[in-house]
Amino acid sequence: MQFLNGVTLLLVYQLTGEILVRLLGLPIPGPVLGMVMLFVTLMIRGSAPDSLSEASSALLSHLSLLFVPAGVGMMTHFGRIADEWLPITLALFLSTVITMVATALIMQLTTRWFVRSVSEQGGQHE
Repeated sequence: MQFLNGVTLLLVYQLTGEILVRLLGLPIPGPVLGMVMLFVTLMIRGSAPDSLSEASSALLSHLSLLFVPAGVGMMTHFGRIADEWLPITLALFLSTVITMVATALIMQLTTRWFVRSVSEQGGQHE
């Protein structure tokens, strides 16, 4: 029963994200907004409910099965992929490089911020 409660919670957040995206005309996918709302809820709450932990662990243990529809979709559109391989390859390469650079910069900034805030707190206690 815990698993069903956890999956229901995930689906409720996804549905809420879809509804908000459609009502507000936001340019992001509904499930992404739902995931952000779930993240904020969990941050405020401080921990995940047992049902959500159980459901997410079960889903993650079978993650490879979730790639089957994507693989079937690629085979369905194999001709188009073959025709447009250069723009697809460039988009994948550039998006990967941009993501890696952005992640590195954000990591540097947050590390500096945390080191600075820890050193400032250390100086206040002395």
